[in-house]
Amino acid sequence: MGIGLAQACRYYGLRFLCVVDIKTAPANLRMLRAYGAEIDLVEEPDPESGEFLVARLKRVQDLLGRSCNAFWPNQYAHKQNPNSHYSTTMCEVATVLSRVDYLFVATSTCGTIRGCGEYVRDHGLATRVIAVDAVGSLIFSDVRATRLVPGIGAGMRPPLCDLSLIDECVHVDDLDCILGCRRLVAREATLAGGSSGAVLSAVEKLQNGIPDGAVCVAILPDRGERYLETLFCDEWVREHFGEVEHLWREDSERMRCAITTGC
Repeated sequence: MGIGLAQACRYYGLRFLCVVDIKTAPANLRMLRAYGAEIDLVEEPDPESGEFLVARLKRVQDLLGRSCNAFWPNQYAHKQNPNSHYSTTMCEVATVLSRVDYLFVATSTCGTIRGCGEYVRDHGLATRVIAVDAVGSLIFSDVRATRLVPGIGAGMRPPLCDLSLIDECVHVDDLDCILGCRRLVAREATLAGGSSGAVLSAVEKLQNGIPDGAVCVAILPDRGERYLETLFCDEWVREHFGEVEHLWREDSERMRCAITTGC
C-alpha cells in the first residue's frame, strides 16, 4: 500500500511520509524513495505491547498532531479497504467460477477477508472463508511471538476484522511462508511474496480435510521480486532458520524428475 500511495502522491505532487519499521523489505524502501517518499523508520517496538504495529500507529498519531493539513488513510479501519475487495476481488472470483467451496485469504489489515466475506454472506454463497494468519500475530490469538515475514499478521486485532464472516483460521509460521514461496517457484515457476507463501502453506495444512472435487481459491496478494534479499536468499534463510534448504530442494528435484520422465 505504501508504494501505491507513493506513486499516487508523486503523480499529484503531494508530500508523502511513510511510517515503516525495521521489518520492511529493503527493496520496498528503495522503491518508496524512488517515488519520492520520505521514510520515517520506527526502530523499536512499543514498550508496553512489544509490537511494532502499535509503535507505528503511535508515530502516525504524533505526526498528525504536528500538522493541521495532514491526512492518514488508515487502512486498518477505513471501509474503502474491504469495499474495494467486495466490488472487485470477490465479485470477479464469483463471476468467473460457478462455485467456490473454499476461499483462503491472508490477513493483516483484514480488508481483503472482510470484503470477500461480506460478499459471500450477502450473495448467499456456500463458500467457507479461511483466514490465514501468522504464528505470533494477535489477530486471532493472544499469544505473541517474533515474526520476520512482513505482510501477514498484525500486532492487534484491526477494527476491520469481523469474526462472524470467517469460518476457520489457519496459523502458519515464518518457515511455512518461506517453504510456500519456494514450492510455488519449484512447481509453478511463479515468484510470489511471503503472504502468498503463507496462503499456500495453509492450503497444504488443510488438504486432507478438503473433499475431492472441491473448488478452492487461494488469493496470492504479493509478488516475490521484493523479497530476493530475504525469503529467496539462502544466506538470509540460513541465518534465521538454519540448514533448511533440503526442504525445498526436494521439491525441485521431484519437479525436475517429473519433467525429464514426462510423468
